[in-house]
Amino acid sequence: MYRILLLFALLSISICGQAQLTLNNVTLPAKVSYHEETLVLNGGGIRSKLFFKLYTIGLYLPSKSANVSAILSSDEMLAVRFEITSDMINSDNMSEAINEGFDKSTNGNTKTIRTRIDHMLKTFSSEEIVPGNVFELVYVADKGTEIYKNGLLKTTIQGKDFKKAVFGIWLGENPINSSLKKDLVGN
Repeated sequence: MYRILLLFALLSISICGQAQLTLNNVTLPAKVSYHEETLVLNGGGIRSKLFFKLYTIGLYLPSKSANVSAILSSDEMLAVRFEITSDMINSDNMSEAINEGFDKSTNGNTKTIRTRIDHMLKTFSSEEIVPGNVFELVYVADKGTEIYKNGLLKTTIQGKDFKKAVFGIWLGENPINSSLKKDLVGN
């Protein structure tokens, strides 16, 4: 009986260490894989504005970290995965939100990455955005930031400076929401 209880306890610990996270009826998987590399869920949260829960987002890293500076400056793969949960989000206001996020992330210094931001905006506005859409932004060293919609690669935007700016929207010194940043890095 002791061995069975011990085995059950060890299995419980193992499963808990790899737990997915469910927020706002959206399940963020414990692990995701891109280009044969597995990333783990670092943290997740809900992007809200006023009373609207706009999307649920998870941050994925090679290993868990609360060091935002290291995450943003690293050349390792990382990803955010977010699911639209509100019909308040459409292509137009998504573009406004992206521009606002880049302005905050770069302290208004978007000049050097403006053409790449515009390319990203075209990617988001090229198809209707509806609740249930899942977007993934994946930084791949020596390739750039890949943008996926519902599992399909839409574009890749080059540059580590772009990576730092785009992920800085949620993790930078001036994020779009400081409590969401804390949720993503586990603080």
